[in-house]
Amino acid sequence: MTWEGEDGWVWANRGKHEASTPEILNSEIADNEIHLYKSDDHFRNFIDCVISREEPVAPAEVAHRSITITHLGNIAMLLGRESLRWDPDTETILGDDEAAKLLHREYRAPWKL
Repeated sequence: MTWEGEDGWVWANRGKHEASTPEILNSEIADNEIHLYKSDDHFRNFIDCVISREEPVAPAEVAHRSITITHLGNIAMLLGRESLRWDPDTETILGDDEAAKLLHREYRAPWKL
């Protein structure tokens, strides 16, 4: 995943990190800034949170919302679209029926929603 901001970019993938400048990777988060939950082992974290009832580092809703942007990017790429209009409340693509059809697959009988 790549995050881009006013001061540069950061790329991260399974413990590997790169940035537009070394200063970004070496910067320290101040005590009054947001500190994120850290987990080097999501499987262990999930089991620990089942036992403790704490929120895991990657709750289902966060995982769902995180992967949605990837699915939308893939749909745009497959159809050659420069952009898609997404409604996060209804989880629908607006104004593009061809793209919207790619959000779901046909269910195999007898399964239906």
